[in-house]
Amino acid sequence: MNSPKIKSFGQIVIIVKKLKKAGRKVVFTNGCFDILHIGHIKLFQQAKSFGDILVVGLNSDSSVRKIKGPERPINRENDRAEILASLSTVDFVVKFAQPTPYELIKIIKPDVLVKGSDWKSGEIIGREFAGKVRRIKLARGYSTTGTIKKIKGISPL
Repeated sequence: MNSPKIKSFGQIVIIVKKLKKAGRKVVFTNGCFDILHIGHIKLFQQAKSFGDILVVGLNSDSSVRKIKGPERPINRENDRAEILASLSTVDFVVKFAQPTPYELIKIIKPDVLVKGSDWKSGEIIGREFAGKVRRIKLARGYSTTGTIKKIKGISPL
């Protein structure tokens, strides 16, 4: 499988330029999205409501390992990309190997950059290249790390 929604770095830059030229409002968010949960779905739904096109930056496997440790990701990047691409709220998925999407945001220059409320405004990577930054309240009790701990029996269900 290879969804037409999954684009390379070069492809997404061209697509976003065309969309913006056509007057479309581009929204960008990013993350590891290792084990998809309702918190992610709510993030995508709300992010999509801020514009016309939602581009999701996806950390590559090597990037996730650097951020989350050697036991992560649980799901491979191609599988995670396909899952994200299957969602109706997600218009495009682009993988990046760097620890942050700084270079991607710098080139795309989204109209709206969306992150969870766990990020302080001043900590949001690439904020200087976005037209607007929106912080979304997280769904309480949902995290991939928490889910993994439950599966391992480290935390109560």
